[in-house]
Amino acid sequence: MITRDEIGAVAMALPAVTMVVQWGGSDVYKVGGKVFAICGDDGVSFKVSEIGFVVLTEEGGPGRQAPYCAKGQWVNVDYADMAPDDAQGWLATAHSLIAGKLTRKARVELGLS
Repeated sequence: MITRDEIGAVAMALPAVTMVVQWGGSDVYKVGGKVFAICGDDGVSFKVSEIGFVVLTEEGGPGRQAPYCAKGQWVNVDYADMAPDDAQGWLATAHSLIAGKLTRKARVELGLS
């Protein structure tokens, strides 16, 4: 199990991350102005690869399709179902997926290239 504060610490340790509170009190983590993770009261939603989406949302997986974001391959995992090591890996991957979509110029400016 992991806490919302621990998720925040993991997310903020990634390069060029900013955090804002929006959408009714959710902690929204961004890289280059693009969202890669959203922490709510009970869990965290984050971007995943196509394979990660299937693995995490299939029967027996710890996650489910993230509300309003599943079409873009986002999953939601309850804090109680998330180990700290998993959280670190999943958030690093989400960060990488979103950062990879930034322009080369933006990545250079953020120190990501």
